[in-house]
Amino acid sequence: MTQPNQDPIQAANSAFSRGDLGSLDQFFTENIIWHLTGTGPLAGDYQGVAQVAALLGKMAEMSGGTLQHDVHDVLHNDDHTVVLATVRGQRAGKQLQDNIVHVIHGNGAGKATEIWTTHNDPAAQEAFWS
Repeated sequence: MTQPNQDPIQAANSAFSRGDLGSLDQFFTENIIWHLTGTGPLAGDYQGVAQVAALLGKMAEMSGGTLQHDVHDVLHNDDHTVVLATVRGQRAGKQLQDNIVHVIHGNGAGKATEIWTTHNDPAAQEAFWS
């Protein structure tokens, strides 16, 4: 059975994979906040659709378009959606494969208001993006 928020998650993931960052406003509220854990050069808080789009664009550019986000499962209740995924990519002779978790808070109308992303291997993330 498909969970209610799985289709928007898959649609957002597909848009990113295609490089379609212009459609992000259909998935995020205007004042979205995305928290990336860790200590690498991309870690931090990104506020607003423009900053989030810039982050995703930078990730795609830095990885030469190789970054893939494979969703394993989507867990959902009235307040949050949790996405379990594996991220893979190549960059400057480096390879990344890491399990990640996105915890997404929504506005009740299908748009994310806040996202927390954590990595299984923060050191691998830092080494890859540095």
